[in-house]
Amino acid sequence: MRMVRSGLVGVLLAVASSAWGADGLVAVKSPHGPKDTMDRLEALLKQKGLTIFARIDHAAGAARVGQTLRPTEVLIFGNPQSGTPFMQCAQTVGIDLPLKTLVWQDASGQVWLGYNDPSFLAQRHGAPACPVTETLKKALAGFAQEAVAP
Repeated sequence: MRMVRSGLVGVLLAVASSAWGADGLVAVKSPHGPKDTMDRLEALLKQKGLTIFARIDHAAGAARVGQTLRPTEVLIFGNPQSGTPFMQCAQTVGIDLPLKTLVWQDASGQVWLGYNDPSFLAQRHGAPACPVTETLKKALAGFAQEAVAP
C-alpha cells in the first residue's frame, strides 16, 4: 500500500511540474527572502554584463493605493546580443523582450523565482526551431540556479 501511495504522489508531482511548464512559466524555489533573492539576481545579471531596464515592486505599488500584496517584484533585463537573434527568428517575440524575472512569496511563505521559458516564447511566436532558444534556456536556468543557491 505504501508503494502505491508513493507512486501516486510521484505521478501527482510530475503532473504538477508539467502544469508549471504548460503555461510557459519556469518556477524555482528560493531559500532566501524575496528581496534577497531579487537582489542576488540583479547583482548577478549586472556582473554578467546584462542591462537592467527596470525593477518593479508590485507590493509597494499596492501599498500606495491602500492595498496589500505579498512580496512580488519583476526585474526587466536583457542584452541585444541574444535578444536580436531571437527577434530575427520571429520579430513578434519583441513583445516578450526584454526578458523578465518574477520573484514572489506565496501564501505559505515560500519564495519563488520565475521566468518565461524561451521554448514557450519561441513556440508562441511561431519559431520553435530558433537556434538561440536553447542558449537562452541554459542562461536563464543558470541565472536562476545561481540566484537561489544557498
